[in-house]
Amino acid sequence: MKNILIAEDESTLREGLSQAFSENGFKVVQAASGREAMEKLERQGFDLVVTDLKMPGGDGLEVLRRSRNVNEDTPVIIMTAFGTVEGAVEAIKQGAYDYIQKPFSIDELEVKIQRALEHRRLVQKVNYLGSSPGSTGIVGDSRVMKEIFNTIEKVAGSNATVLIVGETGTGKELIAEAIHSHSPRRDCNFVKMNCASLTDTLLESELFGHEKGAFTGAERQRIGRFELANEGTLFLDEVGNMSPSTQAKVLRAIQEQEFERVGGNRTIRVDVRIIAATNVDLPAAIAEGRFREDLFYRLNVVNVQVPPLRQRPEDILPLARHFVIKFGHELKRPVKDFTHEAVEMLVRHDWPGNVRELENTIERAVLMTESGTIAESDLSILRRRNGSGEMPALVDPSLLNLEVLEKQAVLEALKRSNWVQKEAAKLLGVSSRVMNYKVAKHGITNDRWTKNRQN
Repeated sequence: MKNILIAEDESTLREGLSQAFSENGFKVVQAASGREAMEKLERQGFDLVVTDLKMPGGDGLEVLRRSRNVNEDTPVIIMTAFGTVEGAVEAIKQGAYDYIQKPFSIDELEVKIQRALEHRRLVQKVNYLGSSPGSTGIVGDSRVMKEIFNTIEKVAGSNATVLIVGETGTGKELIAEAIHSHSPRRDCNFVKMNCASLTDTLLESELFGHEKGAFTGAERQRIGRFELANEGTLFLDEVGNMSPSTQAKVLRAIQEQEFERVGGNRTIRVDVRIIAATNVDLPAAIAEGRFREDLFYRLNVVNVQVPPLRQRPEDILPLARHFVIKFGHELKRPVKDFTHEAVEMLVRHDWPGNVRELENTIERAVLMTESGTIAESDLSILRRRNGSGEMPALVDPSLLNLEVLEKQAVLEALKRSNWVQKEAAKLLGVSSRVMNYKVAKHGITNDRWTKNRQN
């Protein structure tokens, strides 16, 4: 149920709009003046604000500014009388979504409201997810992968919770995306959350959102991943790394399909399908008291075990050829295949970094090759173990993790900019908003950075 604030000093119109939209499934809060509207904006979050331009105790422009200060993603529609259209145009310039001129019909306003809510949903999706997930890219000819494909087909149409278990780099996220993209929820958001990348406080804020002023630095209301995934799918990666307190809150959100934002008291109901993944032995973690047994059973309705690449060598060449086509297209380098020696090198390597390591290896080979065929020399990142005949990675497998590399880049930029976040964002070529998200995502803290941020 979407929350709408209607600010209008004329009681007949205000009551009429409230009744009409309540009957259409909205939760409506009324305000008889600009001052009352601004007070309610400070106390609770709204999905949409409809405000008259001319009101006592603060006009529509003041309400607009207060709404954008609390949560800039909340769309505002301005109601204006004949002769005050210029004021409505000024409101558009200051960030209002749209305006409607009195007198108007309920149907006309409802169309604008639905468009504004859809615009808000898309803005939130872009802010949190970037571009929507594309092709799943799952490749495999092995018996176990065919069984996984069969499981995806069976469970995709249901709302059953799925737990995907496997080593880092085996493709657990791709399997989650495949389940979502084949489900009835495919047209709604697929929201990802790495539960190992943030501190408890930041993780709770990311999952459930927070109200303005909930904690130091909470300058605006924030929509959490559960809320953003409403009617879609929430992918909880590295779920085995959550603290016991966060586990309890996640369990309640999954069981009841409701939660409260951090610092808030309004219960928010959602319809979310949960897919979780971990490389942790959860039964062992339960025995050690590190993971809740009730949460495990709630997540483990359907269990998908993804074996490491070394246990399914028949998938190595199909995956390698898939990546050759992918990177050949992306890098505009026409590469056809591998030499016999290169094939032997690929097959004999034990791939401790799994599919992720193979992908990075092939990307480098496509860049390095000087012909249309990848040779053994193009795979120099791999080398034989002394006397074993096996093929290890030349670099630490942890360095093949993009999350690790991203965190290192953010830290280096902050150090070079003397922990001034705005300057660090310039060094990385990203916006301040993206930089703020990356810092929170990786749980980066520093006394000097905190002081600079407060100043």
